[in-house]
Amino acid sequence: MSIKDNINKIRENVWEIPGTYNKKMRATGRLYIDDEGFENLEEGAIDQIANVACLPGIQKFSIGLPDIHFGYGFPIGGVAAFSPNNGIISPGGVGFDINCGVRMIRTNLTQEDIQDKMDELLDALFKNIPSGVGSKGKITLKENEINDVLDYGAKWAVENGYGWQEDLTFLEENGCIEDADSTKVSDKAKKRGIPQLGSLGSGNHFIEIQKVTDIYDEEIAKVFGIKEGMITIMIHTGSRGCGHQVCSDYLRKMDRAYKKYKIDIPDRQLACAPYDSDEAQDYLKAMYAAANYAWANRQMITHWVRESFENVLSKDAKDMNMGVIYDVAHNIVKEETHEIKGNNSDLIVHRKGATRAFGPGRNEIPEEYRDVGQPVLIPGTMGTASYVLHGTDIAMEETFGSTAHGAGRLLSRTQAKKDYSSEEIEKDLESKGIKIKATSKNVIAEEASGAYKDIDGVVKTSDTTGIAKIVAKVVPIAVTKG
Repeated sequence: MSIKDNINKIRENVWEIPGTYNKKMRATGRLYIDDEGFENLEEGAIDQIANVACLPGIQKFSIGLPDIHFGYGFPIGGVAAFSPNNGIISPGGVGFDINCGVRMIRTNLTQEDIQDKMDELLDALFKNIPSGVGSKGKITLKENEINDVLDYGAKWAVENGYGWQEDLTFLEENGCIEDADSTKVSDKAKKRGIPQLGSLGSGNHFIEIQKVTDIYDEEIAKVFGIKEGMITIMIHTGSRGCGHQVCSDYLRKMDRAYKKYKIDIPDRQLACAPYDSDEAQDYLKAMYAAANYAWANRQMITHWVRESFENVLSKDAKDMNMGVIYDVAHNIVKEETHEIKGNNSDLIVHRKGATRAFGPGRNEIPEEYRDVGQPVLIPGTMGTASYVLHGTDIAMEETFGSTAHGAGRLLSRTQAKKDYSSEEIEKDLESKGIKIKATSKNVIAEEASGAYKDIDGVVKTSDTTGIAKIVAKVVPIAVTKG
C-alpha cells in the first residue's frame, strides 16, 4: 500500500496524513499541494513529514508546503513548531545553507530606461559581486572582525558603509538576531566565512534584474511601493561556507545528544536535543550567528548592486529610489508566539525551504506594511517569473505564518546536466529576451527551469489555500549566476 493511500484530502489543495499512519506520530501531517503536485510527489518527502511528526513537543501539524521535496531529515518546504517545555531543536529542520534568503530592491526605472545599458549592467553586476563555487568576497576583514559580522549581521554592514540605515527596517529581524553568539561558532566555520563574505556563491543563488509585469492587488502593491513596469532587482543567497560548517559541526554534536537524552527518532538525520539543553542552546546561538552572516552578506551585495547601477547609469541610487522592499529568510529556526488552542504560546518554529508569511498586525512586520501583512518573496527558476505575495491570517492559523520559498527541485543537479545543455538553455533565454552571465556552463544546465517545479503552480497553491496571497508578478530581464 502506498503512503498516499493513507492521506485524506480535506479541502482544495490541502491534505492530511492522519496520526494513525504511524503509531509514533505525535501530530497530524499537513500538506499544501495541488492535485498534480500530490500525484508527482516522491513518497520519501511524505515519509519525512510523518517522521517529523514523531518528534517530541511538536505542535498542531508537521507541514509540507507547495514546493515540498525530499531533504536531509526534514523535507525541503517543511515547517514544524515545538514547545520549549518538552520540545527539541534539530539542525535538520534548518539545513546546511542557514538563512538562505531573498531580498528585493525597487527602483523608479523602466525597461526603456536601461534597455541600451543592459549588457553593461550585467557585466558590472558580474564583476562587482563575486560568484561561483568557493567564490571569495572582495574585502579583507580585520582580525576578529568576523565576530562582529556574526554578532551584528546587517547592522555591522551598514555601520561599515555598506548600504543605508533605512535598509534595516525592511529586513526580517532587521537583519540581526540579538541572541547570536559568535563564541559558539567554530574557528573552522569562521575561517570558511572570512574570505567569502560579500559573495553570491553558486547553485540556485542569483542576482536578477526584473520587470513588474502584473499587479494582482493594487492596494497592497501600493503599500509595498510596487508599480507595473517597474524595474526591480532580486538577490538570492545565504550564509555560504560559514553556515554550512555551523550545520556540519552541530549535526555531529546532535548525533551524540539524541542518544544521550534517549530521544526516540525515526531517522538519524533528525538528530536533535531538548530545547533547554546546552547542545540545543549552543546550536541556536551559532545558527543565529550564521543567519546574521547571511544578512550581512546580502547587505553588502545590495550596496554593490546600487554601485553598479550608479556607475553604468550615471545616477545616484537614491535618485533611482533603490530602496529595499523586503528581505526574507528561508532556512532558520525562530522563537515566535503563536496561538495554540486559543492561547498565545511561545514556540520554536523550524522553517526549512519555507518563507515566513505573517498576517496583518504582527509587530515583527515593518510598521509601513503592518496593516496588510508581511511581504513574501517567492523566486522562480532561471528564466521564469518570481512573485511578491503578502502574509495572511490563514497562514497564522494553519502554518505558523509560513508559505513556500520557491519552485522546489524536481531533478538532481546531476540529472539536470544529463537532460539539459547550457547551449539549449541560453538559446531559450535569448528567445525570451533574457540575458545571462554565469561562471560556468555546468551551472546553467544544473539550474534549468525544467529541473524545478512550476513556480506559477506553487504560487497559485499558496494563493488558493490562503497561506499567502499574490500581490505582483515579476519576470527576469537579466540574470547573473555563480
